[in-house]
Amino acid sequence: MKEAVFIESIPQNKIHKVLLKLADSRVLILFVVPLALYIALSHFMPLIEPDESRYFEISDNMVDSADYVMPRLAGVIYLEKPPLSYWASALIFKLFGETNFTTRLYVGLCAWACLLLVYFMGSFLHDRSTGLYATGMLGTSLFFFIFGNFNILDIPLTFYTCLAVWAGYRHVTSTIIDKKVWLYLLYLSSALAFLTKGLIGVVFPFAILTLWLVLSGQWKRTVSFFSPVGIVLFLAITSPWLILIQQEHKDFLRFFFIQEHFLRYTTTMHGRDNSILLYFPAVIIGCLPWTAFLVKAAWNVRKGKDAASAPQGKGFLWTWIVFIFVFFSLSSSKLIPYIAPIFIPLSVLIGHMLRYYDSLTPLPQKRSQSFLLQLPIVLQSLLFIALLLLPMFIHDGSRFGGDLSIMHSQPQQWAWLIILPIFSQVMLAFVPDMVKKKYHHGWFVTIYILSGLFLISILPSASAFLTPYKSSYPASQAIKMLIPAGCEVYQYKIFLYGIATYNEIRTPVVGDFGELSYGMKFLSPAEREHYFLSENQFKERVDQEGIVYCLTEYKDHFDELKNMFPNLEILWSNGAYYLMKLKL
Repeated sequence: MKEAVFIESIPQNKIHKVLLKLADSRVLILFVVPLALYIALSHFMPLIEPDESRYFEISDNMVDSADYVMPRLAGVIYLEKPPLSYWASALIFKLFGETNFTTRLYVGLCAWACLLLVYFMGSFLHDRSTGLYATGMLGTSLFFFIFGNFNILDIPLTFYTCLAVWAGYRHVTSTIIDKKVWLYLLYLSSALAFLTKGLIGVVFPFAILTLWLVLSGQWKRTVSFFSPVGIVLFLAITSPWLILIQQEHKDFLRFFFIQEHFLRYTTTMHGRDNSILLYFPAVIIGCLPWTAFLVKAAWNVRKGKDAASAPQGKGFLWTWIVFIFVFFSLSSSKLIPYIAPIFIPLSVLIGHMLRYYDSLTPLPQKRSQSFLLQLPIVLQSLLFIALLLLPMFIHDGSRFGGDLSIMHSQPQQWAWLIILPIFSQVMLAFVPDMVKKKYHHGWFVTIYILSGLFLISILPSASAFLTPYKSSYPASQAIKMLIPAGCEVYQYKIFLYGIATYNEIRTPVVGDFGELSYGMKFLSPAEREHYFLSENQFKERVDQEGIVYCLTEYKDHFDELKNMFPNLEILWSNGAYYLMKLKL
């Protein structure tokens, strides 16, 4: 088999030069596309329940009350997470107002910062092109795009923890002049990670760095991470909030460190997915639409003469990846976003491989071999297209919690929403390979641009699909139109935080208090009895008031209310939520 040769030996034409320039464009990959993917378009979708509405409400309460020490949600204390992300959003709210855009701005900026971190990592460990390829791959991967546009804590945590790990690595590998700067950055980033999501921000950086040094036979260098100045810096950043909140709430340290760290990791107290295999498919799917292209790239790079040219720090990156994967896989409380930090080192390794494949001329292949390597790419596109078309053929959306028949009854409207995503997937299935064969370069940037187009174009369809049953916005508008001013709205066995966001009202909740169970215990008896009711108390309330307005989710809950109150009147429903007038 003929060995691959670099593209520099091939005559270039104008299109080829454009592809080369785009692939090596720092402005495009570091600024233009990330601005579109993670900042500019974040306002299109309403807040998604429960996470986005929860964090909006906490930050909003801080702005309204001017109390930036004690987080509060729905009128009760909320101590599950530290306050850094709340503070950041509160500051943005004060500067720019409260909108869908400003709610997600901090997370979008952290996602952008992650991309810049990956660029500098790849550039340091190999060269600038590796940094650009790694950044491009991460920025247009499905996992990072979804959670980089979703106001939760995992992307900010990813940035701070990964910056801390990288600072520790640079401390070990840098000259004497730079060592102190990187060491202090390690402690600074760990402090910010701690204030984002707790002890994991400290455990991850120091555990990964120590494990890497031990495995690489450099265990004596672990003592270099000890720094009195760094410890003082860490405590100066983290301890003021810890001290103030402990003074205000004497049970804080037990609840925060024992229940929300130790017990959350070791038990199933929150009823989360406990499958040890959860994160393997999460990583594979999270790398879409690059996953199938990696099969072809890995096969060809393995055959190329430069396949053995590994990036500096390969062992360090693999230690980082394996530690995160094992740590979360062993947890008894799993959520898919937890695995986010794994994509930072993983993207550097993948970017390095993509960079080499994009620099190689196509290798002679048998037709059957070429078909097998192209097959995963075609199947991947067909899978995306099938998922986009699926809502048009679902008559009963109850299993999804919403009325998906809207897509079925209005196929033309849905078709217009998905035509551009489908077009980009058809192009992804064939165009990159055609470009590679014709110009021997530009394969990566073609995938990058088409992937970016696909991700941007699915936002309208994603919003149309999710809004009816994953956002409280439709229900909030129904409340504004149908409920008389001054009347309370009860939430039966649900708690949509977005009702407070969009309607600026506090709603009593019946029967399912969830994460508010801890904080409600510290309310006054009168306030607790008014806003947190058992089913029997709710029946008594309806009996006392004669007419009560109520919001619930799922048909099962609606049927329960129908049995209790046969004379109920449905004021509004979209198949997911039911707004009713209850009367005996």
